[in-house]
Amino acid sequence: MNTPAHLVIGAAAFARPGRPGVTWAALAGGFLPDLSLFVMIAGGTLMGYPASAIFGQLFYSDTWQAVFSVDNSFVLWGAALAAALWLRSPWAVALTGAALLHLAVDFPLHGQDARPMFWPLTDWKFHSPLSYWEPSRGGGWIAPLEKGLTAVLTLWLVLRFRSWRARAGFLALAAVELMPHLIWMRLF
Repeated sequence: MNTPAHLVIGAAAFARPGRPGVTWAALAGGFLPDLSLFVMIAGGTLMGYPASAIFGQLFYSDTWQAVFSVDNSFVLWGAALAAALWLRSPWAVALTGAALLHLAVDFPLHGQDARPMFWPLTDWKFHSPLSYWEPSRGGGWIAPLEKGLTAVLTLWLVLRFRSWRARAGFLALAAVELMPHLIWMRLF
């Protein structure tokens, strides 16, 4: 799933009107499992790698797969959620809960680009028959469902939150998620 959709889903599940710390934590939790991917893309770009090498070689390298195994670990995020619950910290529950929700949504939607999500217990990867982006694995029908879910959850967030800043932020996330799809639909 695309990162902006993860932020919207995390916010829909864990953000709280009138609790900006909890809301920011939910957004951060939706983002953190993808942070290393953005670091890899930025670093590869700065080092002069073309996108084909970043996504065709660097992404699958042992180094990056090791990094992905940490920030995409159900085990580590689950332990962090258990600690957050034990500490009764609302912002930490929102952060770790949104990160786990991110992983739960990603798990069935990554085919060839699956990550080792049960590290440190195992390096096993679930190569799903479904993919949010690969046409041969249903990307043609999953992507519109992702866009629709993002639109519905954004509307719900805009109705829940009274702050114009929060509303603008959620609408901006939705625009980043939805605009490329809407532009391609219009063109083709």
